[in-house]
Amino acid sequence: MGLTKAKPQPHTGEQRSETRSVESLLEQLADADAIKRRWAAIDLADYPDSAPFLFDALMDEGKVEVREALFASLGHIGGSRVVDDLIDILRAEDAGLRNGAIEVLQTMPEEVAEHIITLLNDRDSDVRIFAIDILQLLAHPDTPVWLESVLRDEQHINVVAAALDRLAEVGGEEQLPAIRTLRLRFPDQDYLHFAIDTAVRRIEASQ
Repeated sequence: MGLTKAKPQPHTGEQRSETRSVESLLEQLADADAIKRRWAAIDLADYPDSAPFLFDALMDEGKVEVREALFASLGHIGGSRVVDDLIDILRAEDAGLRNGAIEVLQTMPEEVAEHIITLLNDRDSDVRIFAIDILQLLAHPDTPVWLESVLRDEQHINVVAAALDRLAEVGGEEQLPAIRTLRLRFPDQDYLHFAIDTAVRRIEASQ
């Protein structure tokens, strides 16, 4: 099939003596044996052009251990196509798929940064919350600013609460005015007021 091989990057400490061709690896992504599917997924991480095949296999895979290998290989391959495909998974009904996609996206700060504003303004409030979940561990310097924008513009209380929870962990004193203003925007939400006080205390204590 002529896929280009990248520098090997093993995902586990396991060793296997069998050498297989790209063609056989792609065939074994659909093997009835989950162990063979998992090894194929691991080995295909060395072939960036295999990403579309790994993604297709992921959408049909039911075994957790094989899914983990597929996600790991997609994360290793990376690139804009992989990020686009993982973002599409955020709309999947399967929570396991969504969580796996979120975990991989959290490891791609530069690639994901190009999509965050769009995700935070998605028409689906669940997708907006998933975007905030990505920001929980996304090592990007603009994360507090993005979360602050949610506090200023978002109307859905659950999305605001998720952003506030994240800002309590990564926010600075620059975000305190936006946090305190939430009391005026949501005057009757006692739970949110408690979260506001908690976030303010944590941020002030960290300065």
